[in-house]
Formats: sequence, C-alpha cells, structure tokens
Amino acid sequence: MNYKEAVAYIDDTPRFTKKNTLENTRKVLAAMGHPERRMKLIHVAGSNGKGSVCAYLSSILTTAGKQTGLFISPHLVTINERFQLNQKPVSDEFFLEAFEAVMDTVRGLLKEQPDSFAHPTFFELLFLMGIYIFDKSGMEYVVLETGLGGRFDATNVIEAPLVSVITSISLEHTEYLGDTYEQIAGEKAGIIKEGCPVVFDGTRSDVEAVIREKAADMHAKAYAVRPDMYKILMNTQKTIDFSMNTGYYLPMNVSISSVAEYQVMNACQAVTAAQVLEIGLTEEDIHRGMERMRWEGRMETVMPGVILDGAHNDSGVEEFVKTAKRLQQDAKVTLLFSCVKEKDYEGMIRTICAHIDFDSVVVTEVESDRRVTAQELSDIFQKYTDRPVLAYPSIPEAFETALLRRDGGILFCVGSLYLLGSLKSIIRSKQYA
Repeated sequence: MNYKEAVAYIDDTPRFTKKNTLENTRKVLAAMGHPERRMKLIHVAGSNGKGSVCAYLSSILTTAGKQTGLFISPHLVTINERFQLNQKPVSDEFFLEAFEAVMDTVRGLLKEQPDSFAHPTFFELLFLMGIYIFDKSGMEYVVLETGLGGRFDATNVIEAPLVSVITSISLEHTEYLGDTYEQIAGEKAGIIKEGCPVVFDGTRSDVEAVIREKAADMHAKAYAVRPDMYKILMNTQKTIDFSMNTGYYLPMNVSISSVAEYQVMNACQAVTAAQVLEIGLTEEDIHRGMERMRWEGRMETVMPGVILDGAHNDSGVEEFVKTAKRLQQDAKVTLLFSCVKEKDYEGMIRTICAHIDFDSVVVTEVESDRRVTAQELSDIFQKYTDRPVLAYPSIPEAFETALLRRDGGILFCVGSLYLLGSLKSIIRSKQYA
C-alpha cells in the first residue's frame, strides 16, 4: 500500500461507532508495548481554543530545545498536519510507516479476539499512529489535543499527564456531550487524572464549579485562568502585547503574533500550563516560544487583506466578530462564508449580521456530505441583511468573486474549517503563488 492508498483507507474509516470503548484502544497500545508510557504527556481538551493552546505549548517546548511531538485535529490541507515533530508535519514516508505498523497490530487483534476487539475509528486510528510516530522519533514531550469531548475520547487512555488543560466550554456536539454547560464541562473534565494538575478557563462560574469538583475528587491541583488576570497593553495589526498576573507565578509581559484578542486567554492558559510543568523553562523560553507560534486558520493573514478564521460555532463566531469589529473601523469588509449542517449556522449568521458592517457577503458550500448549500446560506443571510449576498457553490469561483469585491478592503473567510482547508490549497496553487 502506498501513501495515497493509506490516506484513502483512513478517510473511509467510520468517524464514530457505539461499540468501541477506551479498552479497545488500550488493547492496541498494549500490543504495541505501551509506547505512550515512554513519553511525557500534556493533555488538552475544550470547545474553543484547544488547538491554539496546544500550538503555544508545542512552540514553547520546541523553542526551549525539547524534543516535542504535537497531535492535533482537524487538518486543513494534508492529513500529515495532525502529527508534528518539533513543529514540522511528518513526511509521507513516516506517515505510511506508522499506518502499516498500527494496522499490522490491529489485524492481529482482529484475528486473535474477533468477538471482543473492534476496528479502530478514524480518530482512534490516527491517535494510535501518532503515538507510534512520537515514540519512534524519540519525542520526550508530547502535546495531545482531544478529538470529541474528553471522558470517552481515545486520547484519554493516557494514564498520568504532566498537566491537563481545559479551554473554554461552549454548547457543541450536544447530541454526544449533553445540552448544558455543566454537562459538557463534566465530559471535558473527564481528562483530569489522579494527582495530575489541571489548568482551565475559569470565565464561567458554572463550568469552574464542575472542573474544581472533579479536580478535588482526583486530588489534582486546579489553576483557573480568568479574564481579570490579564491586561492588553497594545494591539497592532500584527501582534498583541499583554501583561498577565495569575497569582500562581510572578507577573509577566507577553507578546503574541495575532490580531485576535481571544488568543490572549489561550496564551495565558498555555503560559500557566508551561509554568505548572516545572521543568526548568525560563521566562525567555516562554517569551520566544509565544512570539514564534503561528497557528493556521486562526485570524491568519494569508494574503494582503485576506484573513482566515476557523470560527465554526457560536462561541467562535462571537470572538470573531469582536476582532472584525475593530478591524472594520479602518477598512471596508467583505465576507466569504460556508458551514456544515450540524452547526447552528443561522445563529452564526445572525450574530455576524448584527455586529459586522460588511459591504457584501459571498457564500459557498464545502465538499462534504455535511455541507449546507450556498442557496440555503444565501437565503438565511438575506433574512438578516440588506447588503448584497452572492451564492457560488464552487469554492474557487466564490473566492475569486470575494477577492474582486474586497477592492482594497479586508476579506474575512469564516464558518467552516473545510472551507479554510480548501482556500489554503487554492492559495498555495500557482494561481496565487
């Protein structure tokens, strides 16, 4: 099997199944010799910001000279992005090696235990490949981002992380995680392990109560990070400087390469988690790691005047509009939008129209069976705005149109990570080289 065939096999693997348990994943790890026990793990869950926190932590550790693996999801362009070694995606060859090694183990277990072992799901298979990759590469530290939830997430088979991080909670995946903040927080708090410290977003008191109760049950020290623990000093078109004083460690001034103020909370959680590790990281390590972090698809300027933001749920859109409102003061705004059907896309559109004074909007549809048609999105936008709304099912055509309508202003591309991935591929093509 070659690389493309391996990717196709993984893509055809079911995303979800009711029969797989964490014990199923543990069986594979046991057959592999428990490679996860040979690395120092940092475990990150949450609804929004967990990818950014993972990226900040990976950048800090790599900058400090630590051999660092990073496991994230989803990917934007290539599936290799999910496995990073010192902040660089793995090669196709290493990806294939990991796939074949894990599948050899899976096939052996299916043959030996046909009644009690099940084929891993899409995410479980990728997680197992990641563990193989990080072990074979000799990564000392590994930052793991959960997929869905926390308590039953495949990554939750790890036994003793150095620190767990729980980022902001929103009402997402309610069919799996519950329909209240407390219920969802309970699922995310399932990553807290006995005696292992946890850093968390303490913005909501109801969420904090759930996390602190779980931490107390697990005899784990809990470090809340709240908005009143930081102050923005300067916000330019490229960077944000802020001071942070959590009360746990000495006050610190930090600079991040971002225009999005929501990244300040993520940065504060990452810095706090880095300090909680107590592995000898210096303030200079943290400063340089934070400054060097680049996170694709999060208020990312990919071309002059073109910004991609992975705002794909209610909370994400609320944070997006805060930044867009500030930037629109100096330039006219054009919007390119798409979404998938399980999201509250009408609520997202309503929020955008209520807060952003855009000149026009272009809607399109992603290449997925979860897509919402461009026409349906157009109809919804027209309920909430009298500005021009143009619908193009083709993403390349929609992007070309949006670029023309930008006319020297700012083009925001938001609403779906699938959209962002397609745009990244288009921008990397010769047409935009």
